[in-house]
Amino acid sequence: MPDTQVKKEVRYINRDFASLRTNLVNYAKVYFPNTYNDFNESSPGMMFIEMAAYVGDVLSYYMDSQIKELFIQHAEERKNVVNLAEALGYKPRQSFAASTTLDVFQLVPSTGTGENNKPDYVYSLIIEEGMQVSSTLDSTITFRSNETVNFNFSSSNDPTDVSIYERDGGTGEPTYYLLKKSVKASSGVVASETFTIGDPQKYLRIALNNTKILKIVSVKDSDGNTWYEVPYLAQDTIFKELRNTAENDPQFAQYNDTAPYLLKLKKTSRRFRTRIRGDNKLELQFGAGISSDPDEVIIPNPDNVGSNLPGGRSYLDVSIDPSNFLYTKAYGQIPQNTTLTVSYLTGGGLSDNVPQGDLTSISSIASTYDNDAGVVEGVSNVVKASVAVNNKEPGIGGKGPETIPEIRNNALAHFSAQNRAVTMEDYLIRIYSLPEKFGRIDKAYIVQDEQLNKSKLLQPVSSTDGSSVLPTDQSETIKNPLALNCYVLGLNSIGNLTTVNEAIKQNLKTYMGQYRILTDAVNIKDGYIVNIGVDFEIIVLAGYIKREVLLSCVSKVKDIFALDQWQFNQPIALSDIYTELAIVEGVQSVISVDIKNNWDADLGYSGNVYDIEEATKNDIIYPSMDPAVFEVKFPDSDIKGKVTTT
Repeated sequence: MPDTQVKKEVRYINRDFASLRTNLVNYAKVYFPNTYNDFNESSPGMMFIEMAAYVGDVLSYYMDSQIKELFIQHAEERKNVVNLAEALGYKPRQSFAASTTLDVFQLVPSTGTGENNKPDYVYSLIIEEGMQVSSTLDSTITFRSNETVNFNFSSSNDPTDVSIYERDGGTGEPTYYLLKKSVKASSGVVASETFTIGDPQKYLRIALNNTKILKIVSVKDSDGNTWYEVPYLAQDTIFKELRNTAENDPQFAQYNDTAPYLLKLKKTSRRFRTRIRGDNKLELQFGAGISSDPDEVIIPNPDNVGSNLPGGRSYLDVSIDPSNFLYTKAYGQIPQNTTLTVSYLTGGGLSDNVPQGDLTSISSIASTYDNDAGVVEGVSNVVKASVAVNNKEPGIGGKGPETIPEIRNNALAHFSAQNRAVTMEDYLIRIYSLPEKFGRIDKAYIVQDEQLNKSKLLQPVSSTDGSSVLPTDQSETIKNPLALNCYVLGLNSIGNLTTVNEAIKQNLKTYMGQYRILTDAVNIKDGYIVNIGVDFEIIVLAGYIKREVLLSCVSKVKDIFALDQWQFNQPIALSDIYTELAIVEGVQSVISVDIKNNWDADLGYSGNVYDIEEATKNDIIYPSMDPAVFEVKFPDSDIKGKVTTT
């Protein structure tokens, strides 16, 4: 008779030492009863059983530990947490800079006499980004300005404060004015390291020695080429900011007062990415190509295969792998036979959290004039020497590298957002975060685009005689899920709403291109401004001064219609105005509240006519179907109150 194979029971879930020892003893008793039966604690057989249980317990521990290190929620080793975070698209920080706001001052001479005496803005400076200011308590702590300080430019969001600094002893006329602007600054100093590169090496990696790097400032080679940082090597475009001048862009230079910089999209083959290694060093990785041609030259364009374009290759004489159209084998150029100079910003930590008024010493500054025609050297020396700074806020936010729990939670949060705009709220957040150097958006509204439903237009209908004919007018608009209309408004120099210029719109469109989904089209459009006036009538309680009560009511209405309280398509609830006026001290009752449309462009209004009466339902003034914002443009004259006697 053939031998029957005995099915032996093996337990897989009991993996600790005691369970393994017990299972091995039971296994020997069941399947080898006649081979070995001495299970005394001191027997040689038990020694081997316990050694096997020990090895099994150790192996089980290491397997569990390795499995745990594969998941960022449970990983404990820093290098593993960093690598897993990178796989989720998040780059841990080596250090965090402190930030504050600097008040920057300069003197300018006066020009003119009498009523015509004013600051001579020919001497107003443009202080480049990166001005360095040292701490008085610790000279090793340095802060850098994050934006250019342009004393020529003044707006409601970036005002230039002017005051008289010095008067002539004889005439009393101002001789010098003091200009003041505010700018954000963060801690850190610029350092650099050089690397000699020989023969080309695919996906070259170089590590910086400093372990407190805040960001890469620049990477240049000895041939004068600039290398640009990208989030991943497959990205061949970067965003570059340029001063808004006629030389850089003749079309938008006229708008440099509101958009001092332009955001441009640039293709580059010289690119690199960065990552944090497990030893907390920053590593730069380059591509694998040796050609300066862009990727579309290296990779065949499927639209041109077989087209036999002049000067091009038909690709019909070679074997075509469809996957070749999906990726690049270059991922940017390889630096070769050159010397790379890597400049970076280093610093951060708790020590950078300086107190208020500590940053007063300028250690490095680069300043120019917008136009040096008419500038006198002697006066210019006085002006440039007069530049002073002071931090009006304490430095906060400085700390060391991210801890493992911080990396874990930040990576998961970053992965959920994926650094892209999906919802309308995502788009609004990105719009409002446009850096002010590229223009300022004060009000924004996002809505899906509408387009004509052509299928409905072409649908036949029955005529009176029973025949089918095409409709003459059966138009219907439908939502276009692949296009968004973004309505925006800005502020003018006195803080009133205004449409934004084309330079800001172009900057915004370029900026949004970094975050929008590939299939989304974003159309930047002007929002509408509906200027209004408010007339109200009240009765004042006996014993109160009517004028004082009336002024308090006017002030209350101004607060209600403060511009920061109003957004696109926000209705006006008359009942709320009645309630707010009624609770003003001294008001007995509110007789009436009347809202009117001020539209005359010759008087400084928007020119948009709106039928307030037709739009009022149940004491609510509804906004226009077009995206619009209600605005009291001239509160001092557009808000009028009247006291009525009982």
